[in-house]
Amino acid sequence: MQITFYKYQGTGNDFVMIDNRLLTFPKQNIELINKLCDRRFGIGADGLILLENDENLDFKMVYYNADGNESTMCGNGGRCLVAFANFLGVIKDKAAFNAVDGLHNATIKDGIVSLQMIDVAEIKQKDSYSFLDTGSPHHVQLVSNVTEFNVFAEGKKLRYGLYGAAGSNINFVTKNDKGFTVRTYERGVEDETLSCGTGVTAVALAMHKTGSTTDTVIPIKAMGGDLEISFEPSNEGYKNIFLTGPATQVFKGEIEC
Repeated sequence: MQITFYKYQGTGNDFVMIDNRLLTFPKQNIELINKLCDRRFGIGADGLILLENDENLDFKMVYYNADGNESTMCGNGGRCLVAFANFLGVIKDKAAFNAVDGLHNATIKDGIVSLQMIDVAEIKQKDSYSFLDTGSPHHVQLVSNVTEFNVFAEGKKLRYGLYGAAGSNINFVTKNDKGFTVRTYERGVEDETLSCGTGVTAVALAMHKTGSTTDTVIPIKAMGGDLEISFEPSNEGYKNIFLTGPATQVFKGEIEC
C-alpha cells in the first residue's frame, strides 16, 4: 500500500498528516502508525493525524501518539491540522472541527493559527505542582532553571511513578522576563518534545491560578519556538482559552507500507 502524507510542525512539535476523507487509511493498525512515526525506520514524527469528514463541522481530527495509540487532544497538532485543512482548501481563514475532546474553533492568517481550547473548570494544587486537563492531562511544576533541568529523567520518573500506567504529560517551568519557559515530557512519545500545545496551555493557566502571574495573555517559550496563550478567568474556572503560534508544512511525500 502506498500512502501520501504531509509533514507539518508547530514550534518543533511535528506530525504526519494524512487526508483520510475517503477513509482509506487502516486506522486500527497500531504497528503501522508507530512505524510511520519512527525517526529511523519511518517518516519521523511526534504523532500522526488524520483529517476526516464531519457531518456538521468543517472536518474531524483523529490523533495518534508516536507509539501508535489513539490519544487525547494535541494542541499543536490541532493548529497544524487547521493549516493542513487550509492547504487542502477545506477551509479558508476560519475553522470549526471535532476532536476527541469536542468542538474547537480556530483562525489562520499568514501561517499563524489561533486555536480555541476547551474550558478548564478545575486545577488541582499540590505543594510542589499543579495538575489539570486541557484536553490532555498535565502536571505543571516550577523549577529554578529549566534549561539545565534533566527533563527526560525527571519527567519519566513522574509520568510512571506518580501517575502510573495511564500517565500524564509532565511540564517543567521557569519564569522569564516576558512570561515562562517550558519543557515537556510527553506520554505516548515517552520523551521530551520541542513543544506541547496542551502543555503550554496548562502552564499558563496553572501559573495564573497559583499567582505566579496576573497576566491573561501569556508568552511561552518552548524549546521549538514561541507560543502565546490567552484566556478569561471566570467563576467556573477558565474560558475563551486560545493557543496561538506558527504552523508550517515541511514536505510532502509517499511511502510504501
